[in-house]
Amino acid sequence: MKTVGAFTAVSGALSAFVAASPAATRASKVTPVTVKGNAFFAGDERFYIRGVDYQPGGASDAKDPIADTAACKRDIAEFKKLGLNTIRVYTVDNTADHDECMNALADAGIYLALDVNTPKYSINRAEPEVSYNAVYLQSLFATIDAFAKYDNTLLFFSGNEVINDDSTTSCAPFVKATTRDMKSYINSRGYRKIPVGYSAADVDSNRFEMAQYMNCGSDEIRSDFFAFNDYSWCDPSSFSTSGWDKKVEKFKDYSIPLFLSEYGCNTNTRKFEEVKSLYSTDMTGVYSGGLVYEYSEEGSKYGLVQLDGDSVTELDDFKALQSALSGTKSPSGDGGYKSSGAASQCPTKSSTWNVTIAANQLPAVPSGIEKYMKDGAGKGPGLQGAGSQTSGTKGTNLASAGAGAVAASGTAGAKSSQGAAASMHAPEFSMAPLVCGLVVLISTVFGAALI
Repeated sequence: MKTVGAFTAVSGALSAFVAASPAATRASKVTPVTVKGNAFFAGDERFYIRGVDYQPGGASDAKDPIADTAACKRDIAEFKKLGLNTIRVYTVDNTADHDECMNALADAGIYLALDVNTPKYSINRAEPEVSYNAVYLQSLFATIDAFAKYDNTLLFFSGNEVINDDSTTSCAPFVKATTRDMKSYINSRGYRKIPVGYSAADVDSNRFEMAQYMNCGSDEIRSDFFAFNDYSWCDPSSFSTSGWDKKVEKFKDYSIPLFLSEYGCNTNTRKFEEVKSLYSTDMTGVYSGGLVYEYSEEGSKYGLVQLDGDSVTELDDFKALQSALSGTKSPSGDGGYKSSGAASQCPTKSSTWNVTIAANQLPAVPSGIEKYMKDGAGKGPGLQGAGSQTSGTKGTNLASAGAGAVAASGTAGAKSSQGAAASMHAPEFSMAPLVCGLVVLISTVFGAALI
C-alpha cells in the first residue's frame, strides 16, 4: 500500500513535467474538432459524426486497417460515396506507420474515432485491478503518441463495452481512472486537447448511471464525451416507437457530447430510417450523430460491403445507408446545443449499479507512469506484445479521484466539483473490485457482441 508521501511525490513530479513537453508538429489537412458545451465543433461550425465502424477482419482477425495503405485507399472511395466524415477503428498497431492513410482520410475530409485498447492491452472485466497497471497505460500512451499529430484524429475511446451487464458495473472506476490517465498524458505532453471518452454497451439497466459516472467530478477526471451502442431502432420504427424520444428526454441536461458509437439494428431489413431522426432537431440538442455498425461483412449480417481482396461489393445495406444519409442534411446553425452545463451527480449504489468505491475516490495512478509523462511513452508493444492483463496485482490502492491528474494548465491534482473531493486521502486497499472476478470473462474488444 502506497503512502501519502509517495503519492504526493508522483503528483508533484507530474506537475513539473508538463512545461517541458512541446506540442507535436502537424500538417493541417482538416480543422481539428473541439468540445464546446454538449457538442463537437470544427472551428465555429457544429460537427455531427456521420460515420461507420471500420475493422475489416473483425474480432477474429485483429489487424490495423489504417496501416494497410492500399486497402485504406480502396475503402476511402466507398466512404466518400456514403458521404461520411468519420470512421471508428477498434484496433491499431502503435508501432506501424499511419501517415499515408491518415493523410488520405484527411484529404477526403474524414476523421478517425480511435479505440486505444487492443485484445492484449485492455481492462479485463474479470480482474480489472490486475489489468489496470503501468504496462497497460504505456501501450495506450504510445497509441496517443502515434495519433496526436494528426488533425483528423477526432477522439480517443478509453474503453469499449468493459461493462456489459449489472454485475460488471464495479469495473467502472477502472474505466474512469484510465480516462483520467489518458487526459493527463495528453496534457503533460503538450498535445492539443483531443477528446477522451467511453463507448458503453447496449445495456438499458445501467447505461444512464455509467453516463452520469463518467461525467461526475472535476474536469480532470470527467470524460470529454460519452458514447453508447444502441440497436433499439429496428425498421420499420419511429422516434417514439423505438424509445429514442425517451432517451433524448433522459439525457436532456447532460453536459458533454453524446453520440452513438454503434447503431443499425438488423433484425429486419435495414432502411436506416433512424438517420432522419438522429440528424434532426428532435435529437441534435442532445446527440451529436453516430456510427453505423459496420463497414465490412464479417459473418454477422451487419456489413455494408463484402470485401474480397482488392474488390468491394456494395450490399443492399450500403445503398440503403447511402440513400438515408444523402437525403438527410444536418440542421443549420448550432442544432440547439447547450453551451454550458453542470457536471452530473455521481450515481448511488443500487441493484443495477454495483460501484462501492466512494465517488471522491478512484484507483490510484500506477507507480512508474511519471516517466512517461516526462519523456513520452517510447515504443509501443504493437499487436505482438506479451500483453498487460496479468501485469498488476490483486487489490486496489485508492486515492482522491483527482490525485496525480494533470490539468490542461499543467497543474497536478484536480480541484473539486460535483461528486469530487478536494483533499488528498491516504490510499486505501479495496476488496470491492474483486467482485468482477466472479464474472466469467469472454473478452470482447469489438462491438455488437450483445446483439
